[in-house]
Parts: sequence; structure tokens; C-alpha cells
Amino acid sequence: MLNGIDVSAYNTSFTTAGQSFVFVKATEGRSYTNPRQKDQAAQARDAGVTVGFYHFLWPGNIKAQAGYFVEQCDSAKPDLLVCDWETTPDGTRATNSEKDQFIREVKRLRPTHRVLLYANRDFWINHDTTSYAGDGLWIADYTTAGKPRIKAEWLFHQYTDKPYDKNVCSMNSELQLREWARDA
Repeated sequence: MLNGIDVSAYNTSFTTAGQSFVFVKATEGRSYTNPRQKDQAAQARDAGVTVGFYHFLWPGNIKAQAGYFVEQCDSAKPDLLVCDWETTPDGTRATNSEKDQFIREVKRLRPTHRVLLYANRDFWINHDTTSYAGDGLWIADYTTAGKPRIKAEWLFHQYTDKPYDKNVCSMNSELQLREWARDA
């Protein structure tokens, strides 16, 4: 398994030492853009790790959110693009069909990129009804690294947020991850 982290604007500094990938929060809804994403992605690229960007999905205006995400994120091929599907700060959430529509729209707008779904275990087990995760599932379940408590096939597993969001990838080598990302 490969180690990686995910960062947002709250992470004013991080290290790529020992990491094979870094996911960077790019956008949220139709109005928020992470002001540090460009520098965070550059730091990861300079370290030679695979880069991904994620969008925190809000309910409604799905096509507009997908357009906003791909226009505002600092992605380049072969970066990974991710739909972050969870409860919003106001207690709402996008529906299954909205989650699926967002992933499909991002894939339509950026057909040369892998597009994935990020969801926590509760969402995956109790809210998801379609099992659609685009090109791969990134599951959050704070348990032993690489052992999320789900039956579905997963590609990335976030297993803790202490002291920052740590993840593993189920692939066996950095080369395998890079080739998979490149061959979208």
C-alpha cells in the first residue's frame, strides 16, 4: 500500500516526505476556492508525488458546481479529480443522483482525468443507493490503515485525521498509481 495525505487551506504547511500522493481541496459549492491550492499542488508535484484535487459538493446547481470545480482547480493531466460527498456545514447533503451527476459531468468536462468519489463510511453504507464512484472509491473510515469496514472495492482509504488527514492507496507501487492516473 502507498501512503498519502489530503490538505486544505487550513494546512499552512505539510511535508511530502514518505508520501506517494497528495489530495488538495480545490473548491466548494459555487463560490469557494482554496487560496493555497496552487502552492500546495506545486509542492506535491515538486516532490514527484501523484496529485489530486477535490470539490466539496453542496446540493443543487450540480452542472454549475462541476464547471466551477474544473475551471478553478489547478489541475493538469494526469491529476485525479474527486467529488467530496458528505454533510455540509448547514446540515444538508447532495442526493445520490446529484453525486452521480457531478461525477459524470466532471468526467465529461475533463475526459482525460480519473474522477473519483470520496465518502465516509456512514454515507457509503447508509446514504448511497447507486454504488457509483466514477473511476474509484476513496473511503473515510477511522480504523486500521487499509482496512475500511466496507465490502465495496476501494482505491483510497482515509484512516485518521490526527495530526492531519492520512490515507493509503491499495495499489502496490507509485509507478502503478501514476500509470493508472495517466491512462484515464
